[in-house]
Amino acid sequence: MDLKKIIRQVPDFPKKGINFIDITTLINDGPALREAVKQMKDHYRDTAIDVIVGIESRGFIFGAILAHELGLGFVPVRKPGKLPAATIRESFALEYGQDAIEIHLDALKKGQRVLIVDDLLATGGTVQAAAHLVERLDAIVVGCCFLVELDFLGARKKLAGYRIESLVHYSEE
Repeated sequence: MDLKKIIRQVPDFPKKGINFIDITTLINDGPALREAVKQMKDHYRDTAIDVIVGIESRGFIFGAILAHELGLGFVPVRKPGKLPAATIRESFALEYGQDAIEIHLDALKKGQRVLIVDDLLATGGTVQAAAHLVERLDAIVVGCCFLVELDFLGARKKLAGYRIESLVHYSEE
């Protein structure tokens, strides 16, 4: 199944010149969603993983399903102020300004092997921040898995040293 053909592109959203990659057409298609999760699972079939960390919000979709398929727990990484117990925060740069994400202080145990999951890899700032959160809790990032990667933004350079697996690639804007 060609997942790229199922993902819709919306020109000039959210502003002129941006070609928005809309994954809602894939998650609305049961067989395509099942295939995407199967492919993610296949990439990490031979990797020891203890827990899945999913990045808000669409990383929750793929991360939770993948955790279920692998019989693992799921840990959410969220925007500041959304988690109810004690957290740690990691800030990261955006094109114009800063953002941050948080994880519960007790979400991971020392030495746990973590797979980070999100829907899209663009510049890499969010997943790099998530990886830093995992490492600050003394856990180990064994990989980062994405449905879509925007290759032309060069995130892999920023994430050198981490295993990156993406199912669908876009090589130009």
